[in-house]
Amino acid sequence: MDKFWSDVTRQLTPYVPGEQPRIDGLVKLNTNENPYPPSPRAIEAIRAAADGALRRYPDPDATDLKAAVGRFHGVPVDQVFVGNSSDEVLAHTFVGLLKHDKPLFFPDITYSFYPVYCGLYGIDYRTIPLADDFAIRVEDYGQDAGAIIFPNPNAPTGLALGLDAIRTLLAAHPDQVVVVDEAYVDFGGETAIPLVAEFPNLLVVQTLSKSRSLAGLRVGYAIGQAHLIAGLERVKSSFNSYPLDRLAIAGASAAMDDRAYFEQTCQAIITTRDQLTKDLQSLGFDVIPSAANFVFARHPAHAGADLLAALRERKVIVRHFKHPRIDAYLRITVGTDDECGALIAALKQIV
Repeated sequence: MDKFWSDVTRQLTPYVPGEQPRIDGLVKLNTNENPYPPSPRAIEAIRAAADGALRRYPDPDATDLKAAVGRFHGVPVDQVFVGNSSDEVLAHTFVGLLKHDKPLFFPDITYSFYPVYCGLYGIDYRTIPLADDFAIRVEDYGQDAGAIIFPNPNAPTGLALGLDAIRTLLAAHPDQVVVVDEAYVDFGGETAIPLVAEFPNLLVVQTLSKSRSLAGLRVGYAIGQAHLIAGLERVKSSFNSYPLDRLAIAGASAAMDDRAYFEQTCQAIITTRDQLTKDLQSLGFDVIPSAANFVFARHPAHAGADLLAALRERKVIVRHFKHPRIDAYLRITVGTDDECGALIAALKQIV
């Protein structure tokens, strides 16, 4: 009975995640999961950590993981914040750094959790329309912003913004926090982390769910100058003192240190993505250039919702969004070569 709900709860419009169906023989290309298993070193570390020490609370500062992230990116530990998935990192960022008198700015087509966080934390926001080609135009982000956030590459389009454009945006808003959400950056984008030392208003958020195949472990992190990280730590310690468990800290630390495996699997996905793009184009699809582990495509003769349903009948699931600007498109996760081959075979029957 919702009579016990608070007014805030009644007014929320929750985020709807991609479905996780249990269907035998399913080709699952709807939630941008990595088709390859995690680093063997990560699995080994998790197994080693599953011992009697689990009766103890984990390190509240996740010191080993912060050190591993710092080693990988070449930044000091006091510039690293870690959390239980990048979604939690973003949640703390919204309440800790993005709630101001002026509205938060983000693209009109973007990660659909952003307006959910705004509703949860009472943050006024304004969406900035993408260009006709779905590009982010930094010149559209005027001085009325209280803060700015956007994914790079953007989701669900897969388009990436170059560092020169990000630098321009940061320089134009020295008094506003700019958050670059880099969930997909390892598949062809260019990270903004090198700009952190220069810009005290920059926070970069990344995740181990995509490029390190650890979506089931729920680990994310942010990198920014120490004053931004200190703000996030205040929020975290006011919400959950032990967000990352012992297994997550061990597995994530090992995954960050296994650079060779990380680079190998990322390159495999990039190679498959390029072939998938060509195969879709050969069937008449328009495919937006992607720097992510998914492609965004439409067919001029078939509605996106119809394609979604027809693929599902053939045990292939992808993602479709009902936003009026993009309802003709499908977001297709890059799977293995075999999975993408099954998708193309199904589409040949349909189109």
